[in-house]
Amino acid sequence: MSEDIYAESLALHEAMRGKLEVHAKVPIRTRHDLSLAYTPGVAEVCRQIQKNPDLAYKYTMKANTIVIVTDGSAVLGLGDIGGYAAIPVMEGKAILFKEFADIDAIPICFEHHHSTMIDEIRNIAPVFGGINLEDIAAPKCFEVEEALQDLGIPVMHDYQHGTAVVVLAALINACRVTGKHFEDVKIVISGAGAAGYAITRLLKCVGIDRTFCTIVNDILVCDRSGIIYRGRPDLFRNKYKYILAHETNRANLSGTLADAVVGADVFIGVSAPDLLTHEMVASMADDPIVFALANPTPEILPDVAKSAGAVVVGTGRSDFPNQINNVLGFPGIFRGALDARATRISDEMKFAAAYALAGYIKKPNRNRILPNILDKGVTRAIADAVRAAAHESGCAREIE
Repeated sequence: MSEDIYAESLALHEAMRGKLEVHAKVPIRTRHDLSLAYTPGVAEVCRQIQKNPDLAYKYTMKANTIVIVTDGSAVLGLGDIGGYAAIPVMEGKAILFKEFADIDAIPICFEHHHSTMIDEIRNIAPVFGGINLEDIAAPKCFEVEEALQDLGIPVMHDYQHGTAVVVLAALINACRVTGKHFEDVKIVISGAGAAGYAITRLLKCVGIDRTFCTIVNDILVCDRSGIIYRGRPDLFRNKYKYILAHETNRANLSGTLADAVVGADVFIGVSAPDLLTHEMVASMADDPIVFALANPTPEILPDVAKSAGAVVVGTGRSDFPNQINNVLGFPGIFRGALDARATRISDEMKFAAAYALAGYIKKPNRNRILPNILDKGVTRAIADAVRAAAHESGCAREIE
């Protein structure tokens, strides 16, 4: 990455004093304007909402506003940088929501990783139609998301589920290109954190025909200690890796990443740079699929993977073909959820998003399995599918 982009970005942020500001929708030019927007007129709006809280969707910003919450513990590739340093990233996420989905998003950055974070999010929830959890380290991100599912609004950790949706879409189209079938492929996932956990759980229960299955593919998950398997001594310290051990690796294999990829059809990396070698790719099955998503340096560079036999290669970077980036997923997922006044984001809504994203490319090829991330038509396609799935799964509560 050129140092010029860093200097240019610093100059932009200094000149603009950040990337967000608040604009009023109604003018305040006369006393009558003031009476309508504030006192005394607003009192009647408050009384109506007091009688029926769902009217907040009709009369307030709630219908089109989400909050982006982080504790700064896992920010991009920067790690645990804290709430203050996370503000520019959360502002950036907010402008992506606005630009791609016309959703108003407000960043809330906690500076400390404390036990009251869940309660604090609960206390601010009434203002918002959804909550996007962002850049929170595992396993805390799992705990926070699980604890907030009863709020009656969508709560989603984007790095988990947004990433999983886009990876599933990419894999659907990569299988179309290579002729592989979900029920036959062996998948190796490098990384058992937030993204790896969510990708695994989404992939293991979906078939190419959009039906739910117990396990339709063979998945091995690897972390720093190698393959995750039942009985591995260290798993008692992390219940989420314990879950992975019992839901994957049917043969209960042990060993290293190099052992795991032998004969594998698919490699999905959400881990660290340069973990996958030319020799490892060469040991995979015929016509392998490689998604090396570590940023900014992937687990293997595309030219190396292709020289070892990979047919379809994707990364998280925009300077290589097949960018697999969650910006293709989260704007449409939240747009559809808000349009449906959804109470949560169901698995059906995630699958609908993935299939809509995959279907957006009518004729995928080895260098184009996903749309360009700047194609704004993607958001609408996903949103429509998610809204319909919200109704089908009983999560919608649209009001007049």
